[in-house]
Order: sequence, then structure tokens, then C-alpha cells
Amino acid sequence: MSSTKQVAIPNVVLQSSFSMPVIGFGTAAFETDDGDVHKQAVIEAIKVGYRHFDTASVYGSEQALGEAIAEALKLGLISSRDELFITSKLWLSDNHPDLGLPALRKSLQNLGLEYLDLYLIHWPMSAKPGLFKASYDDENDLVPFDLKGVWTSLEQCHKLGLAKSIGVSNFSINKLEHLLSFATIPPAVNQVEMNASWQQKNLTEYCKAKSIIVTAYSPLGAKGTSWGSNDVMDSELLKEVAQAHGKTVAQVSLRWLYEQGVTFAVKSYNKERMKQNLEIFDFSLTSDDYQKINQIKQTRKSVNNPTTFVVADLFDGEN
Repeated sequence: MSSTKQVAIPNVVLQSSFSMPVIGFGTAAFETDDGDVHKQAVIEAIKVGYRHFDTASVYGSEQALGEAIAEALKLGLISSRDELFITSKLWLSDNHPDLGLPALRKSLQNLGLEYLDLYLIHWPMSAKPGLFKASYDDENDLVPFDLKGVWTSLEQCHKLGLAKSIGVSNFSINKLEHLLSFATIPPAVNQVEMNASWQQKNLTEYCKAKSIIVTAYSPLGAKGTSWGSNDVMDSELLKEVAQAHGKTVAQVSLRWLYEQGVTFAVKSYNKERMKQNLEIFDFSLTSDDYQKINQIKQTRKSVNNPTTFVVADLFDGEN
């Protein structure tokens, strides 16, 4: 594999007027807490062309990502931090009106950056302040979520220049409607679970009508994670489409997302797959391909993540 050949990744323009690369590199690698593994993966990703990096306070990868950015600048892989698009997210224990700004400042400190390109509310729920855990197993850990207050704090982050764009993650149509009813600055992005086995057609249509860009997480089904499945990568229908194009199942799955007008954050620390996941702009899906993809059984995988119990009305019964 040539580590120097780069794929040119298209951008979308957010309603905040800033451009975002349609493909992001995910850093939610809970299977390892080795910062050097994260760092080296990001450096390799920059070498092959990734410019959008998706992290979150709960991922534990902010510091490694920041170190990788500093190293990439030192190596001359990029000439300026401004060439990158960095997304991070506000975790449940900081999902409070008075904690949004301090949490962002901490993320920036971890990253060694002066600003984020995009800051998201990670989930539409709050945990007790200071109770920072990757997963909550006690209903008493959760407290009422003050969306209006938290969103106002994100708007303040934007006004201070600490976040160029702000948005949400895991928001249903109902919750977006509520947010839009009072937001001074509308959300630029809604990052949600979306892939060929959970196509989110109603939500994507709504977001398009409201000029909210959808970013898909688990675009390949998050195989190997506690919440993911093999439904995408082992799909016989997708294998047929991939074979017809001389592409991999992953490439077909990502191309399908791209043709929906959706952006996505894909994660692989394997150098060859990193490169393959970018090679989706040299073919198009046919109507026959779409007929097959539309036959794939639809199931939401991230049902109650980040809790071990069901949270009532988390997705408002939407599908």
C-alpha cells in the first residue's frame, strides 16, 4: 500500500457556513486504551487523506488525537491545524447548563487545540454532575435533561469562538422539533446510528428539510462492539452488490450512505481498510442495487446505549 497516495474527499457545507469533509475518521476504540495505538492510527489516516476526525470526551482518545495532530504538523503531513475538521462531544455527566463550556474547555485542553470545528450534545439525557462513566447501570444515575439550558451553553461556546459549529447526536425528529422551537443557532449536524440495516429514512428526510446534516455512526454496523452486529458486513444482498462492482461490502455500504446525502464517521485502524474506506467515489449504485439494499431487514442496534437499562422515550418510538 502506498501511504502517500491520498484520496480527495468531498465536503458538505453546514448551515453554519463552514465546510465539513463527508468522511470522518472515528476514534471510539473502546477495545484499547493504548494512546499510542490511537495516535499512530490517526497519523496513518492523515497520510491517506482523512481530514475529519471524530472524538468525544467519553472515548478517552482526545489526548492521543491531539498528539497525533501535533506530530502531523511536525512531520509536514499538514501545514496547518485549519486543514483538519475536529468533532468532539459533551458527555452525560456534563450535560448541564453550567457545565457545557467547562467541558468544552477541558476537551480543548486534552486536544491541545484552540477551537473545535464541531461540538455535539452526545445524547439527549443527563447524568448526575461529576458521575463520569462510559455506561450507566442505575436509573438513579440519570437526572432530568435541560435541553434549552444546555443548548444555550453550546451557543455561548460558539459565540466565544471555541466551537465553529454546534449540533447534536442521537436526536429523534421529536427532539429536533423541540430544539428548533427555541434555538437561536440551529444544530448544524445530527449524528445518529445509520447504515444499510438501519436506514433512518424518516429522520434523514426531516433533517434534509431543516438543513441539518446527518452524520452516520456505525456506518458498517459496528461489528465487534457490544451494541453492533454483523447485519451489514455479512449481508448476502450487499455481497451481491459488491461483487457486481468489484468492490468490498464496506465500500458499497459507505457509497450507499454518500448517495443518501449523508456524511459518516468510519473507524478502522487497519491501514489497508483505512484506504479502502475512502475509495468510494469512482462508482455509483444502480437501481437494481437499490432494490437489493431496500430489502435488508431493518433493526436499530444502539437501543439504550449508554445505559444498561431501557430509557423511556429515548427515540420517541421513531423508526
